Amino acid sequence: MTRTTPGTPGTPVSPDAPLRVGLIGYGLAGSVFHAPLIAATEGLALDTVVTSNPERQQQARAEYPDVRVAATPDELFDRAGDLDLIVIASPNKTHVALATTALKAGLPVVVDKPVAGTAAEARELAALAEERGLLLSVFQNRRWDNDFLTLRKLLAEGALGDVWRFESRFERWRPQPKGGWRESGDPAEIGGLLYDLGSHVVDQALVLFGPVTSVYAESVIRRAGASVDDDTFIALTHANGVRSHLHVSSTTAQLGPRFRVLGSEAGYVKYGLDPQEAALRDGRRPGAERDWGLEPESLWGRVGAGESPLTGGGRAEPTLPGDYPAYYAAVAKALLDGGPQPVTAHEAAAALDVLEAARRSAHDGVVVKL
Repeated sequence: MTRTTPGTPGTPVSPDAPLRVGLIGYGLAGSVFHAPLIAATEGLALDTVVTSNPERQQQARAEYPDVRVAATPDELFDRAGDLDLIVIASPNKTHVALATTALKAGLPVVVDKPVAGTAAEARELAALAEERGLLLSVFQNRRWDNDFLTLRKLLAEGALGDVWRFESRFERWRPQPKGGWRESGDPAEIGGLLYDLGSHVVDQALVLFGPVTSVYAESVIRRAGASVDDDTFIALTHANGVRSHLHVSSTTAQLGPRFRVLGSEAGYVKYGLDPQEAALRDGRRPGAERDWGLEPESLWGRVGAGESPLTGGGRAEPTLPGDYPAYYAAVAKALLDGGPQPVTAHEAAAALDVLEAARRSAHDGVVVKL
């Protein structure tokens, strides 16, 4: 029995051969997140890395001795028939053009968030993928954060009763700008925290509590020399009545709880970030460690009512292991077995609707209705 390569319809491939992945971009996203997760996924093989930076080319060869290296995306697309999946982890402003080229070449695509600068562009990409019958998925890895998985479990169990308010914070203390395209004031770069960390917290809120009817936001530049938002607050009213208060900041000297979720029966408070990013940055790899995604009991959140978690109130809620590898496992299953996409472009477009409304709200000082 043979299967067909997703990138070259009609070409038979051994059922045991992994799908060959071309990765565009080997900066933070490509080298820390995508490459290790692709390499650790059964059914996928990291075939080619695209980067024009000589140091990053050397790094890719050292970390993955069998990988091919290309200096430009054009070199990769010239070999489109040899590949089965394109992953785009390059700067935000390149996402739409590269995804369009890949889809027109007949290749399924994974794009790092945000998939585009506008919801309209995201929906145009989704329509192109559907027209070609190809996968187009957006890398929203924080759906597999340990605290988010734990919160979903609590909500499924009804442990909090009816949720009234969801508070989510993705805060850092980085008083000096680091520079680079993520902190560029050029609108074409799609930089700033609203579209960076905001993409995560908005996506999580939509997954948990569904569509949004109104958006209010405050977005400021606090650091000397910064040219894009570095401290942003977003308030969402969901169609089901839940209120989400979302904070993203590089200027938080004292970090708040990652989650504070308040319901009619109990609340859930959780401090600290999922450990997977730090592990990946340190060179640890999923699949090589039995305790991947686990955190110590001292970081577990607490569930209770009328008590402070800081003084031991409520009960400790064991944090489920984080599971970033699940994203690419789902991508492989979707391509090989026809399983569902883990994150669709339409879901990403819905999040961009909210981000665009937040940007307009912050600029005009108004509540934006959706």
